[in-house]
Amino acid sequence: MIVLRSILFNIAFYINLIGRMIVFSPYYFLAERKAAWSVPKNWVLANHWLQKKIVGTTFEIEGLENIPAGGYIFAPKHQSFWDAYALLPWLDDPFYILKRELMWIPLFGQYVSKMEMIPVDRGAKGKVMAAVLERTKAQIANGRQLIIYPEGTRRAAGAPPNYKYGIARLYRDLDVPVVPVVMHPGLFWPRRKFLRFPGHFKVQVLPPIEPGLDPDAFMERLIDEMETASDKLLVETVKANPQVPLRQDARRRLAELGALPSVVKDL
Repeated sequence: MIVLRSILFNIAFYINLIGRMIVFSPYYFLAERKAAWSVPKNWVLANHWLQKKIVGTTFEIEGLENIPAGGYIFAPKHQSFWDAYALLPWLDDPFYILKRELMWIPLFGQYVSKMEMIPVDRGAKGKVMAAVLERTKAQIANGRQLIIYPEGTRRAAGAPPNYKYGIARLYRDLDVPVVPVVMHPGLFWPRRKFLRFPGHFKVQVLPPIEPGLDPDAFMERLIDEMETASDKLLVETVKANPQVPLRQDARRRLAELGALPSVVKDL
């Protein structure tokens, strides 16, 4: 049944994506930019409904009161394609710094451009990166929220931390709070897998780290707070969902924490 439900959800996911892009494109491109956010945000909510009804996966968000007003850096754990879009409805006016190649995808690139995301050549240096920083500062000054994944790319649940120093530089240069977010959607929507697993998990929004720290001190605090909360949440999530199979990284970390279940299902 998990295989069948996963196939059905994947089909429904892309039908929902393509159908909404076609049907709502006239409104999206004619509407004022912030009003147009209703299109992708409602798409996200529809995905959550589909995942609940087809797969049986649900989630809850704790700590929304920790989200400040105005501009800040939103720094979630990144384990799955799920967390690339799932929290957009709870952010006022977010934006990404993203690979410029994504702007070349037909229609999707135009959608991204409408929201004034910031494309960048990952190999760029010097003046190009200085220009990217200035554009980012301007967006933050307009009260927008920069979404950046502190570890750069998707990491399996329980994988050893691999934080990139770039977020510390942005924290210093943008002079705004950083809001850490921990979660384990990778247990239910594993990276590079088409299987989707039923269960329930939490997303925890941690208290913001206010600006003003030395970048090294900020980095040390960010890693400590995120990894401490992430470990605790991993144990809690696995205990609440004994039916979910575990990958090697999760099994290893749970064993280190003395919380490996007596019966483990392998992914």
